[in-house]
Amino acid sequence: MSLPVLSALAAGPAPSPSPSTSTGPLPVTPTFQDAQESATHAASWVEENWSTWLAIGLRVLLVLVIAAVLRVFVRRAITKLIDRMGRTAQAVDGTALGGLLVNVERRRQRSQAIGSVLRSVASFLIMGTAALMILSTFEINLAPLLASAGVAGVAIGFGARNLVTDFLSGVFMILEDQYGVGDVIDAGVASGEVIEVGLRVTKLRGDNGEIWYIRNGEVKRIGNLSQGWATAGVDVTVRASEDLDHVRSVIADVAETISKEEPWNERLWGPVEILGLDSVLLDSMVVHVSAKTMPGKAVSVERELRWRIKRAFDAADIRIVGGPAASTEEESLDPAAAVAAPSVFANAESPQSTATAPIPSPAPSGVPK
Repeated sequence: MSLPVLSALAAGPAPSPSPSTSTGPLPVTPTFQDAQESATHAASWVEENWSTWLAIGLRVLLVLVIAAVLRVFVRRAITKLIDRMGRTAQAVDGTALGGLLVNVERRRQRSQAIGSVLRSVASFLIMGTAALMILSTFEINLAPLLASAGVAGVAIGFGARNLVTDFLSGVFMILEDQYGVGDVIDAGVASGEVIEVGLRVTKLRGDNGEIWYIRNGEVKRIGNLSQGWATAGVDVTVRASEDLDHVRSVIADVAETISKEEPWNERLWGPVEILGLDSVLLDSMVVHVSAKTMPGKAVSVERELRWRIKRAFDAADIRIVGGPAASTEEESLDPAAAVAAPSVFANAESPQSTATAPIPSPAPSGVPK
């Protein structure tokens, strides 16, 4: 046998191991080596991912900075554009027409409304796009969000379609400058002077002082009586036997006088024109007089022209006719005109009364008369 085997036999049998009293595995106590390994793993994870998180943060910060700068730039550009529009409209070739069409209050409200709409739209588009870009940076799926927003937009559009219609109509009315504060308009449903122009409602003051609130979406047509110029027309009816040349010369003198006096020289934007005969009848003829006036001043010019023409005709012994002529002489009143003629039925024995008397009924037979 070999030497190792002999040594084992000499030592005798090996003692049997003592039975263990514990049935489960022994608790493992964390050692310093385990903590060092955990820290090493965390450091390695941070080292591997810090560049990704830094890139995401820098991208979000860059998007926010660009959106903020772009929003400020666009809002300032819109403000300058609105101010330039106001200054351009204030002087239209240096004429009084341009200064009248764009009064201070009208320009102010119109520019405020347009600027507010454009700034709100620009801010919504810029900040909304920035929010979507930030969400996409975090790798968030935008398809469900956009689909939900689309469904919500359709639902709101159907539920508030009247509000959307009023708003869009108001925006286009303001952008197209269909009317403004101080204009006299006929909106179909109501007419009067515009006292406030809003994106949803327009306020009008009627002839009797009432205030009309008109939704912009309900306006189908607009007649602006304050834009451009107005026309004052006067019809002068004289006798058919009057001398037309004399009538024309008297009216021409009135037109020349009124065009040189204040404030009518400012309200008249053109010469008073005698357009000629408008109609000729058996006992009268109508001469039509017309003049181009400042918007909203046509009625006052017409009244002044009638006043001056009547006084000039009285001085020139020209009679204005029209309607039933009043009698200059008192007619003699007949005192018997109000007394009724005697009636033939007043006499009971007259033939007329006898003819209208009832016929007596015949007497019954067998009865002595």
